[in-house]
Amino acid sequence: MKKILMVLLVFVFAFSIAACGNNPSEVSEKTDQEQGTQDEAVESNDTTQEETEDIAAENTENGQTIYPLTVTDASGNEITFEEKPERIVSLAPSVTEILFALGLDENIVGVTEFDDFPEEATTKPKIGGILDGNTEAILAAEPDLVIGGLSLNEAIITGLAQLDIQVFTIEPNSIDEVMEGIQLLGLITDANDAAETVVSQMADEKQQVVEAVSGISEADKKKVYLEFSEGWTVGSGEFMNELIELSGGINVAADQVGWLQISEEKIIEDNPDVIIYTTKYMDLKPVITERSGWSEITAIKEDHLIGVNDDLISRPGPRITQGLLEIAKGIYPESVK
Repeated sequence: MKKILMVLLVFVFAFSIAACGNNPSEVSEKTDQEQGTQDEAVESNDTTQEETEDIAAENTENGQTIYPLTVTDASGNEITFEEKPERIVSLAPSVTEILFALGLDENIVGVTEFDDFPEEATTKPKIGGILDGNTEAILAAEPDLVIGGLSLNEAIITGLAQLDIQVFTIEPNSIDEVMEGIQLLGLITDANDAAETVVSQMADEKQQVVEAVSGISEADKKKVYLEFSEGWTVGSGEFMNELIELSGGINVAADQVGWLQISEEKIIEDNPDVIIYTTKYMDLKPVITERSGWSEITAIKEDHLIGVNDDLISRPGPRITQGLLEIAKGIYPESVK
């Protein structure tokens, strides 16, 4: 167990740290063996965009899902839906955002305490936290489908499965995988047209960024440091790193893997051109600028610090490409409009 001085974000999928409030909190970490086992499960069940489209084509007629429908979730389980799910419990804020984006608000009968977007999500019955969901509350909602993340909701999902509750897991690790997950949930819930609309907009936003920064040479790419919670940043292998790279930036922590506590001295040595920080729960800008020795960092000397709403870059849902746009505009305001 280890202490995190401030917990700002609720990360939904495949994170080695999890956060549930603004105060100091103990956070459990997966062992290398546990993480490796889950990574193997995710890798073995990755579904490409083309494969997702093939599945949808084979199981729809005139835009409507054909039931019974059998699909494979992130845990590798084959799940058969005899009919459209009507009562859905979401175990993560990003899942809730997806369901609302698909027009399924009337079908949502339970969400976590951290689900706050769209505003209507705050009025839904609460089933507890992300890591400590209340099984009794979930059962009381009488769901015919529970959707969660493979990593953070593992214990809850295992318990529900033993009670014969139909559970479906998703585990996106990139923007493309987020879009694939949305298409798959649209297929499961017979919201195919809505899913296509959402994914199309996301693809357009991603392409807008990619095209805008395509002319930036390697020599002109800016070094970027991102701090999503006090003293914490992201290395390679996570979609937040992908947001930086797609934006044409060079993540100064990319030589490390996953979510990590920073070395203040290393960041000074890396001397980033741009610093991105989150703003929803706490304004990290003064914390960053007042660190000893950091006044010599280029980004601070030139006041190139960009505040971004945590949820746009931490929730792998429909708004993740809006987060991508915010980061890209922050790094290259002259190129990305």
